[in-house]
Amino acid sequence: MDVTVVGSGPNGLAAAVICARAGLSVRVIEAQPTAGGGARTLADPEFPGVSHDICSAVHPLALASPFFAEFDLPGRGVSLAIPEVSYANPMPGHPAAVGYRDLDRTCAELDDGASWRRLLGPLVEDSENVVGLVLGDKRSIPPSITAGLKMVPRLLVQGSPAWNTLAGEDARALFSGVAAHAISRMPSMVSAGAGLMLASLAHAVGWPIPVGGSQAIPDALLADLRAHGGELVLGEEVTDPPPGVVIYDTAPTALLDIYGDRMPARYARTLRRYRYGPGVAKVDFVLSGEIPWRDSRLADAPTLHMGGERAMMARAERDVAEGRHAEWPMILAALPHLADPGRIDAQGRRPLWTYVHVPAGSPVDQAETVTEIFERFAPGFRDLVVGVRSVPAARLSQHNANLIGGDIGVGGANLFSVATGPALRWNPWSTPIPRAYLCSSAVPPGSGVHGMAGYYAARTVLRREFGLDLPPLTSSA
Repeated sequence: MDVTVVGSGPNGLAAAVICARAGLSVRVIEAQPTAGGGARTLADPEFPGVSHDICSAVHPLALASPFFAEFDLPGRGVSLAIPEVSYANPMPGHPAAVGYRDLDRTCAELDDGASWRRLLGPLVEDSENVVGLVLGDKRSIPPSITAGLKMVPRLLVQGSPAWNTLAGEDARALFSGVAAHAISRMPSMVSAGAGLMLASLAHAVGWPIPVGGSQAIPDALLADLRAHGGELVLGEEVTDPPPGVVIYDTAPTALLDIYGDRMPARYARTLRRYRYGPGVAKVDFVLSGEIPWRDSRLADAPTLHMGGERAMMARAERDVAEGRHAEWPMILAALPHLADPGRIDAQGRRPLWTYVHVPAGSPVDQAETVTEIFERFAPGFRDLVVGVRSVPAARLSQHNANLIGGDIGVGGANLFSVATGPALRWNPWSTPIPRAYLCSSAVPPGSGVHGMAGYYAARTVLRREFGLDLPPLTSSA
C-alpha cells in the first residue's frame, strides 16, 4: 500500500481521491462504522424515516471551495438545493434580520442596507477570488491581489472594536451570526474572516443543502476513490503507524498515542502543549410540523442563528471562551427539509439540527436551553417536539474522535493555527515524523467542509514522496 489515510472526513477523502487519481494504491481507515466524519448522515433511532446530519448540515463551500469546484459535486450526482433564504437571525423584540440569496432584497429589508452593501458588495462581486484568498495555503502569492485589497481592510475593521462601523442593529446581528460559525471571541480576525467569506458566499452562490443529507458529499468522494482502486476499511481504530506514507485526518494529539516514543521529542512536547478550543453540544430534534414563528419570514429560512443581538452574541462567545456557560448561548440551527422536502417522513416528521456553543468538555445537556430559546421566537415550539437526541460536548468524541471536548474546529480556530497548524512549520501538512502528514481541520486553511486541507496535504505527499504532480479531478478524468 502506497498511502494510508486515517480518518474518512471530507479532508481525508479529498487527500485519498487525489492520491488514488495519481495512480497510487490508497487505503482509508475509519474507526466509526460509517464513513464521512463531519459530513455523515444517520437515521433517527426511533423514527428511521427521519435522518440527522451528525456534524455539518449546510454547506456554503460545497460549490465554492476550489477542490469541490474542480471535483464537481453536481456532475457526480450530488444534488445541492440552494434556498432563497441563506440564513436568518431572530431578534428579541424586533423583526428578524434575513440574509437572502439576493443581495438587493437583503439590503432592502435592513434598517441600513447601504452599510451592508458597502461591506459585502465588492466581495460578492469577486467571491471566487475571496474564497481563493481565505482558503489559500497562506504560503503562495494570493490568486488575486485585488481580492486582497478588498478583503484586508474589511477584515481589519470587522476583526477589531471598530466593527460597529457596520450600521444598524439588525445588520450587525446578521453579520455576527455568520461570524460565530468560527466559535471564537468576537470581534476577532478569525471570526471576521469566517463572517466575510460565508456572508459573501450567501449572496454569490447561496448556502447549498445536499439533497438526502450531508452524507451525499463523502459518498461521492468514496465512489471516485473506489473507481480509482482505493479501499475503505470501517470500524478499525489505528493504534500503530501503518506502513508506507500516512496522511492523518485526525486531531494532532492522536499522533502521540500512535507513535509514542517513536515521535521526535521536540514535536511530542509541542503536541502535548496543543490546546483545543470551546466546544459545541449537539441537539437533534424530530418535529411533527412546521415551527410557528412570530416572524413569518423565518418559515423560509433553513439556517438560523439564534444568538440574539450582536452584543449578546459577543458576550456569549466571551463567556464560553473563558470557560463559563452563557446565559443565552450562541445557537446555530438548520431545517434542511425546507430546501429538501424529502427529509420529511410519511407521517410528516422532520429533523431540526442544532449546535450550542459551550465551554470545552461541557457535560451539560442543552436540549432544554435550545427549546426555551426557540419558544421565545416561536411560542408552541415545544408542542411539536416528538424526539430529542442530545449529545453534550463531553461526549462528541464518541461520535468522532477528532472532536475533543466538543471542539469541531479541532483546535484550529485561532490565528496561529490558521497560518501554521499545530506546530511552527513552513509546510504545516508535514510533520517531523518520517512519511507522516496531517490533513484535518487543525491545519490550514482550518475548519469547514471544503477539502482544502486534504488537497494541500496530498499535494505535499505527491511531490515529496513520489515526485508526482497533482492529477486532474474532473469526473471524466
